[in-house]
Amino acid sequence: MSARESEPIRRSIEVEYWVVDENGRLTEPGALVDVEGAEREFVEPVLEVKTTPCETTAELRATLLDRLRAVLRRADDAGKRLVPLATPVNHDEIAERTSDRTRIQSRAIGERFDYVRPCAGTHVHVEQQPGHEVAQFNALVALDPALALVNSSPYFRGERVAAGARSKCYRRLAYDALPEQGELWPYVEDTADWEDRLDRRYEEFVDAAVDAGVDRQTVESTFDPENAVWTPVKFREEFGTVEWRAPDTALPSQVLQLADDVVGVVEHVREDGFRVGEDGGVTERGVVAPAFDTVREYVDTAIRDGLDSSAVRAYLDRMGFDVDAYDPLTHEIDGDSTVSRERARALRLEHADRLERDVQRAQSVHGD
Repeated sequence: MSARESEPIRRSIEVEYWVVDENGRLTEPGALVDVEGAEREFVEPVLEVKTTPCETTAELRATLLDRLRAVLRRADDAGKRLVPLATPVNHDEIAERTSDRTRIQSRAIGERFDYVRPCAGTHVHVEQQPGHEVAQFNALVALDPALALVNSSPYFRGERVAAGARSKCYRRLAYDALPEQGELWPYVEDTADWEDRLDRRYEEFVDAAVDAGVDRQTVESTFDPENAVWTPVKFREEFGTVEWRAPDTALPSQVLQLADDVVGVVEHVREDGFRVGEDGGVTERGVVAPAFDTVREYVDTAIRDGLDSSAVRAYLDRMGFDVDAYDPLTHEIDGDSTVSRERARALRLEHADRLERDVQRAQSVHGD
């Protein structure tokens, strides 16, 4: 192993949270965005908290928790709370922040853009390793069913739609007219294969926007090929990372554990290689992934049933996850086929409490 390959793989995460008032109603972040690492998202009631690239799990944990504690202090002063649920469960129309990007997306996608607005997720960035970039990308494709580990809401506008409501809305419903924009893409052969796919998807998006009445020059000046697709696994040349965008938002301890486990598999890929085999699994001879069609079946089941699926649990166990260590929020709040708006507001406040306890607990453990 070269000196470069013995170095830690840097990782970072971005987590989106719903912002609510003391009655559980969605509200805009206000002064919360003044905290380091906190940013607005394209819809008004969502706050994104980002970490810097970190070399270790301990550094990533400390960075995220420090920034969350700062946000929570500011939120307490402002009478606001953070909610770690993938959807607001039941809600009125969610307002967008005015921008050319959002306006063009909305025109290109049409009415189905309504399925994008109520989605809050987690993005995991893994530093690209020279000579291993394609293997890293393909490994994250194979790990996509791990979204089941942190599914955090089964509801969309008060109706139960799937164990992973956000993933169903985002992948299956929002981009129906442009399915390749939001779906998981197959394994890539090399970076040229990725770039070719990216260019084709970009042209499809630009054409859709133009067909919807947007000036072509405006579209092309607002979007480039990399930021005009929302597929769950992406090369991000801007950051030098491979990005996994599939997981829901969840409790900080859950997303940190997931990021750690995912980076662990990627480290195994760097050390021992990646190949496509039969059942899939992490072995002494490297990471073996099943055929893409099989991965896609696991993804479909992970979205529909989450960890209630024994097949998904067995697959994730083979792929190196301690499945029993995860307790997805979606299975806790699942039950009724519908949820009223009053109950939705109560659920938001309950999980705002849980987030605050989760941060406090992590602080006390880290302090010990």
